[in-house]
Amino acid sequence: MPTTWTKMRTSDYDVLIVGAGIAGSSLAYALSTLPRKTPLKIALLERSLAEPDRIVGELLQPGGVMALRQLGLDSCLEGIDAVPCLGYCVVKDGQAVHIPYPETHEGRSFHHGRFIMALRAVAQGAKNVEVIEATVTDLVKDESTGSVMGVRAARNAGEKETWLAKLVVIADGCFSNFRTAVMGDEGTKPTTKSHFVGAILEDAVLPIPKHGTVALCKGFGPVLMYQISEHDTRMLVDVKTPLPSDLKAHILTNIVPQLPPSLHLSVKTALDKDRLRRMPNSFLPPVQQGAKRGVILLGDAWNMRHPLTGGGMTVALNDVVMLRTLLAPIEDLQDWKQVKKVVQMWHWSRKPLSSTINILSVALYDLFGADDEDLAVLRTGCFKYFERGGECINGPVSLLSGILPSPMVLASHFFAVAFYSIWVMFTHPQSASSSSKKGDQPQQAAPFHQYPSLFLKALRVFWTAVVVFSPLLWSEIRPASDTPTAPRS
Repeated sequence: MPTTWTKMRTSDYDVLIVGAGIAGSSLAYALSTLPRKTPLKIALLERSLAEPDRIVGELLQPGGVMALRQLGLDSCLEGIDAVPCLGYCVVKDGQAVHIPYPETHEGRSFHHGRFIMALRAVAQGAKNVEVIEATVTDLVKDESTGSVMGVRAARNAGEKETWLAKLVVIADGCFSNFRTAVMGDEGTKPTTKSHFVGAILEDAVLPIPKHGTVALCKGFGPVLMYQISEHDTRMLVDVKTPLPSDLKAHILTNIVPQLPPSLHLSVKTALDKDRLRRMPNSFLPPVQQGAKRGVILLGDAWNMRHPLTGGGMTVALNDVVMLRTLLAPIEDLQDWKQVKKVVQMWHWSRKPLSSTINILSVALYDLFGADDEDLAVLRTGCFKYFERGGECINGPVSLLSGILPSPMVLASHFFAVAFYSIWVMFTHPQSASSSSKKGDQPQQAAPFHQYPSLFLKALRVFWTAVVVFSPLLWSEIRPASDTPTAPRS
């Protein structure tokens, strides 16, 4: 083994976690609470322990709140000025539809950095958890077996030190520096279809208080808004690549006129005062792990979905719940045969929830950000499907919120929307073309002479639905040896 390391420690830790974000901090605390004869010794390494400032990771769905409660971390939602989130309001062409969470379920929205600091504080106070501010630069490997034995990192730009552990968990987020090193040829690169451009609105008046607002903008991507503290509301504007040279002018000219009038002044004030920031909206399907001994990926380092549905933290926290349970019986985490079996079980046991949220996020974005005529028909049909109420709202919002983890139920609703969109196209042709406005005259069914062309268009619309959904489903159920399929571009 190399002899140039600044410091050598022999099995200093049982578990070493890289990244003290949502997944890393939660896992550190969760593993510290396992009932074991000998408690695990855990190291949590983070490049900077200062409060992070991000524009995403601020809306926790009810399913995520439930997972947080299972981990004993629900206290982290207290004292950070978090706001209850009771559902959604979807706005299109001046009309709005209310989509409440079912029964007594509710989510939470907050400033991302405050939530992270609360999680870190709990992890730091946990037994046998050491939180270390250091920048990880390399994975330490056994030269004979290639197994990952630890990491090399530097504190405060000082000399590199070496931390060794029986198991290394990489949870360094969407811009992971170690994804390729861990996954090798089995991995894939994230695909980015658009960016969220973010700003904070002060004392904004949303259409329905304590509800996330999704505005569908004709010709452009959707806009997501939700309150993150008593006076602050986050606005995220989806902007497709390539980005316009003047983002503020784009928002003022193309987006603001399509938002509810009560928000116009708040948005214009924010654009004058606030610095616009952006984050890529990336898709990264999960690939089965276990080929690289001694290390696993967790959170956005391994699996990402479109942030439109706010499901990332819910998936990460549920992954931590499952991983904690599966690792509990293993006495020696250096026994890779047992750990690998757990990782493979974890890959498939997480599927009901993670697949549902992953597929829904991209499929819903394709509909809400419709960029061709057939997708526009599906978008209008989706909005009118919600207008029906009942199970047409309860089912989709239960899937989106992480309450109902079922890809099959998701498929049934998605294709119900597709068929309903086709029905709308025949019975309300003006609405299906997205040209109707509030206050228009009642719609008439399409005249009989248009039926031949509408039948052809119906086939195109249904085929578009298949093209949107099928690759996403395959990316979740494909065998480990298959190359991941990119979503519809």
